[in-house]
Amino acid sequence: MRSARQGAHRGPFFVIGRFWIMRAAILVAAALALAFPASSAGGVEAEMDILEAARTGDAEALARLVASGVDLEIRDPDQRTPLLVSVRHDHRQAAAVLIAAGADVNARDVMGDTPFLYAGAEGRDEILRIILATGKADLGSTNRYGGTALIPAAHHGHPATVRILLGTAIDIDHINDLGWTALLEAVILGDGGPVYREIVGLLVDAGAKNIPDGNGTTPLAHAEARGFMHIAARIAAGPRK
Repeated sequence: MRSARQGAHRGPFFVIGRFWIMRAAILVAAALALAFPASSAGGVEAEMDILEAARTGDAEALARLVASGVDLEIRDPDQRTPLLVSVRHDHRQAAAVLIAAGADVNARDVMGDTPFLYAGAEGRDEILRIILATGKADLGSTNRYGGTALIPAAHHGHPATVRILLGTAIDIDHINDLGWTALLEAVILGDGGPVYREIVGLLVDAGAKNIPDGNGTTPLAHAEARGFMHIAARIAAGPRK
């Protein structure tokens, strides 16, 4: 259940931003498709071509292949789609072309990653915004550790990504298979420095609860035990008005 404070993150500017992000992505794809008209590529060769174009970030080649009708959901040996390949390499324009063409933002690979989950976990913020703008991201999807995109974003030290995800309906207090929330991971797996202080502040202000881990130890207690007194004080203070 989202708190009232979480809901406040989504307003007219979020909706307008989603519109213009998707509009820009569609215009990029259309312009590239017109500039590089459909070819006769097909079959295995085209499938290899689209994966390679995604890997190298060749948006022009991707536009040609999209125009030729190649399968957007072709998989590599690790079951990664062209979109997931482009996300992993942070090829933003390539990803935008594929997303605008309708590539599945929730397609899983053998590790359980999806374009949405990976973009969130690894701070691919520009791509993440485009994915979210489609309205198709499965916010409740979880990775191989049972965590939503918000949890590794907090763990990996991506405050901008955390801020973006908090602007959605994602469950801020989701508990992963380790028994940890995003707040717990930011404390337990962080270094207590400025980046993690910012992340903890964002989570607390959005209404993250002081939920204990499987051993009954709360984020506040973990912060105190690690000497992260700034973070401990921030958790104890609760959301800022």
